[in-house]
Amino acid sequence: MSPAALPLLRIPVGVVVERRKADSPWADFVWRSVAVLPDEPETKPWTVLREEEGAALFYAGSATVDLYPSETARYRDNLASGSPSIWTVLSPAEDAWPYSVAAATADPAEGEAFTEAGANLVEAVPMPEMLRETIEGFIAEHHVEREFFKRRRRQVDSEALARRHHEGGHE
Repeated sequence: MSPAALPLLRIPVGVVVERRKADSPWADFVWRSVAVLPDEPETKPWTVLREEEGAALFYAGSATVDLYPSETARYRDNLASGSPSIWTVLSPAEDAWPYSVAAATADPAEGEAFTEAGANLVEAVPMPEMLRETIEGFIAEHHVEREFFKRRRRQVDSEALARRHHEGGHE
């Protein structure tokens, strides 16, 4: 891997998942991420945090939010959105639990890209204040404003598109 592709900062987070009784003949439960914890707790994955009527909260496991200097504009847009988020990704697992924590990101475009795998559960959850402050500091240190260059189209050669008569060919 090239050095440019390595993250400059890796922030460990814990992912909290909710399991709610489904009102559906096709599924027993609905699973979704509801929060990230700043740092990795010393708790085993899939520990029950709280149970209520029809719902349970679990600590599902840990992930890292990787920060790259080339993506600071996206992190900045996320923070400026009014409700900064961390996108969590749960992938289907063939264990005792139906999902495993696959990723967490502060980059909205990367979060959206994770939805392309139809089986992943991708949720934008509120960004904890401690992460917001860390990401703001990363942006302040590494952001470089880049000028947008609009590409110019080449002029169309109308003669190149014209019908041609070929020797021995058909009209």
